[in-house]
Amino acid sequence: MTNEHHFPADVSSGESLITVSTPVPDHPTLFLMTLHNGVENRFTFEMVDAINQALDYIDTVMDSLPDSKANIGGALITTGRGKFYSNGLNMKIIQTQFQEFNPRYYKLIARVLMFRLPTVAALNGHAFAGGCMFALAHDYRIMREDRGYICMNEVDIPLGLPPAMAAIVKCKINEPTSLRQCVLEGRRFTANVALKLGIVDKTAPLDQVIPTAIEAAKAASVKAKLRGLVLHQLKAEIYRETIIKLLTGEPLPASYLSKL
Repeated sequence: MTNEHHFPADVSSGESLITVSTPVPDHPTLFLMTLHNGVENRFTFEMVDAINQALDYIDTVMDSLPDSKANIGGALITTGRGKFYSNGLNMKIIQTQFQEFNPRYYKLIARVLMFRLPTVAALNGHAFAGGCMFALAHDYRIMREDRGYICMNEVDIPLGLPPAMAAIVKCKINEPTSLRQCVLEGRRFTANVALKLGIVDKTAPLDQVIPTAIEAAKAASVKAKLRGLVLHQLKAEIYRETIIKLLTGEPLPASYLSKL
């Protein structure tokens, strides 16, 4: 890997939460973001902030391109390590600080959903609940074929889905039967099933997940013209309703029922 950057950038001890590198030497605007927040990569305040710092860095790189390179394109791949891509939100935070945490997480999901570069989630392992939603916010998903699940398991926890969370799932899984299986049954989709349902775009052996994601990212990167600003606008429009709910939606699940 080249040009490796760690976030939080000011970490003074221990391991950073996010690493950003450029794995293809002749493609300096193809970025690989690796999540490493413990074993499960659960989302915390610190994790959300670190990912935003990493995205800020990528934005700065793209904004700094000279006019002669404004159309070279670019892409972002995210992945985890070990058994998990992400096992979702930190449950202690959800139980005690959800009113403060959820809007920050929603804003991150909205940011990924309309990010200026094509985005590819390279699912090295399980993607559950909030980790599933983070993966769904990407444009493409490459999933490890031999093990690991992608799953929305709130029905089994049990926890309701606030409008913002429901919106991100519905905008990417919009076939009724698949949506029912995902949200109302909490199905644990294997790679092969997720591929058949269109939840992921490709599957690959573990050692080929990143190379496959890189090939997908390289193919899509040419669409990030004008430093990715047009792609950002296009995403913002096609996902307009979802983004509005993520940024301004009601905080509680099915709260409208009390108003009927």
